[in-house]
Order: sequence, then structure tokens, then C-alpha cells
Amino acid sequence: MRKQSWWTSPAARVVVVVVLLFVFLVGVKGLGDGFKLLGRDVLDTFFAATENPFLALMVGILATTLMQSSSVTTAMIVGLVAAPDNPLPIANAVPMIMGANIGTTVTNTIVSLAHLGRRREFVRAFSVATCHDFFNYIAVAVLLPLELATGYLRSVASYFAVYLQDVGGVTFRSPLDRPLKAALVPIKSAAEALVAAERGQALVIIGLSAVFIFAALMLVVRTMRTVMESRVEAYVTRALGRSVLLAVLVGIVVTVMVQSSSITTSLLVPLAGAGLLTVHQAFPVTVGANIGTTITALLASLAVSGEHAQAGLTIALVHLLFNLTATVMILPVPAVRRIPPRAAERLAEVAAESRRWALLYVLGLFYALPAALAVLGRMLR
Repeated sequence: MRKQSWWTSPAARVVVVVVLLFVFLVGVKGLGDGFKLLGRDVLDTFFAATENPFLALMVGILATTLMQSSSVTTAMIVGLVAAPDNPLPIANAVPMIMGANIGTTVTNTIVSLAHLGRRREFVRAFSVATCHDFFNYIAVAVLLPLELATGYLRSVASYFAVYLQDVGGVTFRSPLDRPLKAALVPIKSAAEALVAAERGQALVIIGLSAVFIFAALMLVVRTMRTVMESRVEAYVTRALGRSVLLAVLVGIVVTVMVQSSSITTSLLVPLAGAGLLTVHQAFPVTVGANIGTTITALLASLAVSGEHAQAGLTIALVHLLFNLTATVMILPVPAVRRIPPRAAERLAEVAAESRRWALLYVLGLFYALPAALAVLGRMLR
């Protein structure tokens, strides 16, 4: 009998998957940094135009799609709300926070497009990516009208902010932050060497990061197909299928560790594409990622003091309260909990029939719809 070499052993495959996932995360991080470099000067104009809730919602979506990070967008919103001259009232900031929740899902949706070449793979990956979209849109569709009618989020957050102000907070740094930044140095150096203009450098970084993402995804999925033979699928199914609460906690912990819900949800996409994860197992993890992305900014805001610190803490609490309310509203009831995954599966089947439907979905959801909301907002002035 031929002895199995280390390179073909399950341990070697796991090491390869870990390395490829790191390369994938480098690509996701680079994509975000590239879009920040490309869209940073546009955001000031966006934040200035928040007179009505529809326009503010659009601002939150577009700002986050440009920055590729809801954490960055919400941090900027907290800073503007807490600024001495109060350039952004809390009432205007609440719909922007909701928009940031929607905009953050664009990263994993774009990542899922890398699976377009294989139909079944794409259906699994796209459905896991878009169940996050459906959850956030349902949450906004219910909670935005409720907030406009009652001020529920603002009132409850203001109440707790009074008692939590100046209790002292902490700033958490992701253990992956330094390795990812170090890995991006050669990419950014190459961009600077190739192009002098900042926008040109941004495009180079985005292009190289996209290559990293797509190449890593293809190799991860290929390797994971062989890993499945060692019963990894059974372990994942057993862990995430055992309890919805456990899956939510996994999403929270991973997101707090990496400080990005986009990274957490994007990691689920290749797992789904490889058949290791179903959309129903992934959905509670994405809900947990929504909650986890609010915690680091909230903990940091607790340490801020000053005249306008309470306003900044209030809007940070609004972000947490919005996600907690949406979770309690959708997750506990099985019939309601199944709506986003089933809608995502149906959308994935339609998108798999033609690539243009997938592209139109991304462009329509994250760009055309916000533009339509802006027009609606102007009409309602």
C-alpha cells in the first residue's frame, strides 16, 4: 500500500485553506482600502445632504458601498454627531445608520460573483450572500417607518446614553489588523510605482485586490471539495445546525475579532460555494455579524467625554439597538426566520439563469435604488 505524503494529507489541506483564506482576506481588505482612497472626498458631500430620511438612508448606503465598511461609515457618523458644532443632528443620522447596514452587504455579494462559472456553486454562494441583503432590507422596511412615527430608536438610545456616559470604554484591535496591513504594503507600493494620481492608485489597488479575491476563492473551493472527504462538512453542519443562538454567537465573536461584518459574511461565501454550509445555517451567522460590527465602536464611544459625547454615544447605541430589534423581530419565529433565506435562494436561481441578472441586482440594489430614494426624498420636501 502506498504511503500517503504529508502534502496530500488532511492536515496539509487545512493549512492550504487557512493560507488561501488569509490571501482572500487581504483581497477584501485591499478592496475596502481602495474604495476608501477612491471615494473619501465624495463622502463630505454625501453627509451634508441629509435633510430627509430617504436621502439620509441613501447617503448611508452609498457611503458604505464606497468605503466597503459599515464600521468606517458609522464611526464617521458618530464623529459628526458628537462634533462641537453638531453638523449632523441625531434624527438625520438614524436613517444613515440603517443605510450603512444595507451598504455593508455589497462586499459579500460582489465576492459571490466569483462563482458565476459554476451554476450550483453560484446558487449556493449567491444565496448566502444575499440572505444578508434581505434581512437588512426587511429590518429597514419595518423600523424606518416606526422610527419616523414614534422616534423609538432615538428615545431608547438617549435614555441609556444618560446612564452609560463616562463609565469608561475600551478600544479593541483585531489580531488580523497588522498582518493584513503588512500584506497590503507591496500592493500599495506597486500602485504608487505604477500611477502617480491618488485615484489611479485606488483603481490599481482595487484591481489587484479583486485578482487576489477571485484567485483565492477558486483555489479555496477546489481544496475544500477534497477536505469534504474528511467529514468537515459533518462537523460544520453539526456545529451551526445545532442551535440558532450558537450560530448568532459565532457571527458576533468572529466579527468582533476581525472588526468587520463584511469579512465575516464574505468568509461564508466560499464555504457555501464548496457545499460546506447551507443558506439556512449561514443566515444566523450573518445576523450575529450585524450585531458584532456595532460592539467595537460602542465600547470605544463609552470612553469619550465632553459636551457632545452623549450625542455620539446615543447614535452608537441606535446602531446596536437597530440590529438587536431586527434580530428579535425576525430570528425567534421559524416561519419569519425562513423568509430571507428562501427569498435569497429564489433570487439565486433566477440569477443563475443569466449573469446579467446578478449584475443588475448588485447595481440596482446598491446604486439605482438609493438614487431612486434620493429622488423620492426631493419630491417629499
